[in-house]
Amino acid sequence: MSDPGHWDRAYARSAEALSWFEADPVRSLALLDRAGLRPGQAVVDVGGGASLLVDALLARGLGPVTVLDLSPVALATSQSRLGPLAERVDWIAGDVTAWRPEPGGYALWHDRAVFHFLTTAAGQAAYAAVLHRALAPGGAAVVATFAPDGPERCSGLPVQRWSSEDLAQALGLRLDHAERFVHVTPSGNEQRFQMALMRKEGEDG
Repeated sequence: MSDPGHWDRAYARSAEALSWFEADPVRSLALLDRAGLRPGQAVVDVGGGASLLVDALLARGLGPVTVLDLSPVALATSQSRLGPLAERVDWIAGDVTAWRPEPGGYALWHDRAVFHFLTTAAGQAAYAAVLHRALAPGGAAVVATFAPDGPERCSGLPVQRWSSEDLAQALGLRLDHAERFVHVTPSGNEQRFQMALMRKEGEDG
């Protein structure tokens, strides 16, 4: 999971051909709306890579926005697509488990399909620690992982599947909303996901 070269090689192909490509991040946007994200509130998209979510956030006037990804190639794909708008985004190439964000600097944490690649207790604990450091009290996290009946591997790597309840417990957050959905890959395969909206305890951000 933590090898940037693995993901650079994946993104060397067309991003639209990758199994996790999503032409319209409608589910993420719906939960960000449900969380109450407003213009002026900082949001970080963990594993945002070449995702189109950043485009949608900027189009809505939301943010400021940070996109963090292991792959510089993935980030360059988004930067090229956005053109001059890319200057409005804070781009970070690195491992989320080693990131040291400003404490309480974010109102919302978004992760679509990163956490399930962390299959060790140490990796999961490191991720949770960074999440809690980044989120302001009352801040929200929207995290999507493979569901308990989802794939056991992705991009040639093993994953850990989660229920929304177990995910919230592992991250030390309060579960506000959960839903399941089926993602259809560009090749037509079905992948079962869970998506959870969770809160860090404290006053609403």
